[in-house]
Amino acid sequence: MIGLDSPVVAVLGPRGPKIAKAMERLGVRTVGDLLHHHPRRYLAVAELTRLEELEEGQVLTVVGEVAGTQRHQYTDRRTGRTAYRVEARLRTDGPSLTMTFFAKAKHVSDWHERRLQRGRRGLFTGQAKVFRDQWQLTNPRMLLFGEDGVGPGGPGGADDVGADEADARFLTEQLRSLYPIYPLTKGLDSWDVQRAVAFALTLVDDVPDLLPAEVRARHGLPDTLTALQWLHLPDSRDQVGEAHRLFRFEEGLVTQLVLGRRRRVQAAQGTVARPGRAEGEGLLGAFDARLPFELTAGQREVGEVLADELARPRPMHRLLQGEVGSGKTLVALRAALRVVDSGGQVALLAPTEVLAQQHHRSITALLGDLAGGGMLGGAAEATRVVLLTGSMPRAARKEALLAAASGEAGLVIGTHALLEPEVTFADLGLVVVDEQHRFGVEQRAAAAAKATTPPHVLVMTATPIPRTVAMTVFGDLEVATLRELPAGRAPVQTSLVPVTERPVWLDRVWARVREEVEAGHQAYVVCPRIDADDPEEGTVDQVDLDAEGNPLPPAHRLASVEEVATDLETGPLAGLRTARLHGRLSPEVKDATMRAFAAGEVDVLVSTTVVEVGVDVANATTMVLLDADRFGVSQLHQLRGRVGRGGLPGLCLLVTHVPPGSPALERLEAVAATTDGFELSRLDLEHRREGDVLGAHQAGGRSSLQRLRVLRDEETIVAAREEAERLLDLDASLDAAPRLAEAVLVLEASVESDFLDKS
Repeated sequence: MIGLDSPVVAVLGPRGPKIAKAMERLGVRTVGDLLHHHPRRYLAVAELTRLEELEEGQVLTVVGEVAGTQRHQYTDRRTGRTAYRVEARLRTDGPSLTMTFFAKAKHVSDWHERRLQRGRRGLFTGQAKVFRDQWQLTNPRMLLFGEDGVGPGGPGGADDVGADEADARFLTEQLRSLYPIYPLTKGLDSWDVQRAVAFALTLVDDVPDLLPAEVRARHGLPDTLTALQWLHLPDSRDQVGEAHRLFRFEEGLVTQLVLGRRRRVQAAQGTVARPGRAEGEGLLGAFDARLPFELTAGQREVGEVLADELARPRPMHRLLQGEVGSGKTLVALRAALRVVDSGGQVALLAPTEVLAQQHHRSITALLGDLAGGGMLGGAAEATRVVLLTGSMPRAARKEALLAAASGEAGLVIGTHALLEPEVTFADLGLVVVDEQHRFGVEQRAAAAAKATTPPHVLVMTATPIPRTVAMTVFGDLEVATLRELPAGRAPVQTSLVPVTERPVWLDRVWARVREEVEAGHQAYVVCPRIDADDPEEGTVDQVDLDAEGNPLPPAHRLASVEEVATDLETGPLAGLRTARLHGRLSPEVKDATMRAFAAGEVDVLVSTTVVEVGVDVANATTMVLLDADRFGVSQLHQLRGRVGRGGLPGLCLLVTHVPPGSPALERLEAVAATTDGFELSRLDLEHRREGDVLGAHQAGGRSSLQRLRVLRDEETIVAAREEAERLLDLDASLDAAPRLAEAVLVLEASVESDFLDKS
């Protein structure tokens, strides 16, 4: 009996062990894995495949028609014997391709000519190459339509591959109007997978459903076996669409059940309410009285929401998102001061030392003598603000640890170092996580574990997130959004500098920087590399893909901080005060460099993306982003948000060497055309692979969503969340749906095991 748990080799035929080894590289080990190895696209059998621009070396699978065949006789130089070369011209909807077959015997060449008669159609696969100005399909394999439509092989003798011919006949019998093309690896052809899948579907008739029948009926979804047949052997694209709808809903429902259960656990927990003092009193009252500006309406509204949730005896779990420069840090600080007024402590977790140091500097400056708790000159209501990072000197680290453990420090700002076992708090009441996309639920849980009772949690992100992304990735959090920018924020003009088309424009870029500096302002120059090919730790390049999904290489040698700084100092910016900043520098050097830049002692800061968030220098008006195509859309939006913060108009120049018409150039043009972060975040999701957005940091144990796409499948996500709530209301343990319960436990366990591994 062949079942879903049977090894995949059971349905692979004579070449089974070799194919099974290749399939294992794709994670396909069982028949069940094979049936859930979904096609990536389909070819319409009745239509010639449309080919756009071909690329040398790409592997093609096309429906084509033989337009003509020629046989050439020649003498084999190695043997001195007569040999034959058969050339067939293949017509597609686009460029024609030439296929060449070599034969040692005349009857083999006759066989090639017979099967490749003019007008014959079939599926052809091979590597595209150019030979004598003609596109060739090298080492072609084929599945011909009609009688005697057989695959690779010959009429007998040394070229005979009888098993392949039997496979081809089986495939021809199974052929529908759409032919599936599967994700492949070396040593595996699409019809190896298709033959195995088609054979498995004739044997396996017991495929249990993940979803209960009433859930499928409520949403008009097919059963799993029907969906698999429609997916692998479809008669129409409607069938493919219905199959996808089932599997995407399944993934959405399991994810939403995990998040829904987490929300319910959190809601059931008790904690210490942190209502603060009466309005106008305490640390928060003193801080508000000293603010030299008015809060925006959005800041006041979100502040009231946070105050209400902090005053409740159950933990707050809130995501605070907003545009670059919308004042999220100020909102978080006011919430933190409310907790300190209630006798609790606050931990602010930042992803990098540069950002942690910047937060420490800016918050201490905002508080003034209110940050001088226990110190000479400190205000009566003051608390103490301390910094804790992994590379601090031992004495300073010991002092910070003692201040946190004793409760002397009301606000402790740090990096991942805050999560280390020796860090303790007297009464941790609030955990603030900055730049959530750099952390995951595991780190949030580790920070929360520092408290004796569950703390309130406030998560901040400056990358605006569409509603469905927030619902999927941060589904255990309630969302608050700041859209309004504070007064004094000047517009930032963004211009594209396509160096390939306009090489002289690069000279104008540096002239523009010099003009701004001579006007008394400062500038950033951001590079994707530190030195040569060394990227900033933790960063991932934005990489565009070719037609077959392969990464496109950089258009040229990528700009690096060390090389660019040297070139500018001796070239176009000679005489200006420049400095370098990147993650490989010591914490002391990084801090000193940022202090010097903030104090106006540096004209041009050449850096990596360590300045992406949190860095606030009011006098900086210009940002030059070199090799801007290597940064994601949201990252570009974040980076340009570093200028125009002091009421002075900002300028952002996107320098790129990518060729005209490339997807990267279109992406950069879109960034230059709008400053709406929410619109750009959707564009970012459309251009980036989903795994970059929904990675383990955010999904908490899964590298990415497998089937679901948060923009394309908005309706599915919303429906899945509503269904999850309905099921949990009826039966929180999901006893009535054991297979669904098992899938939820597997995902929950993957989150926990990932957390334990990282601990």
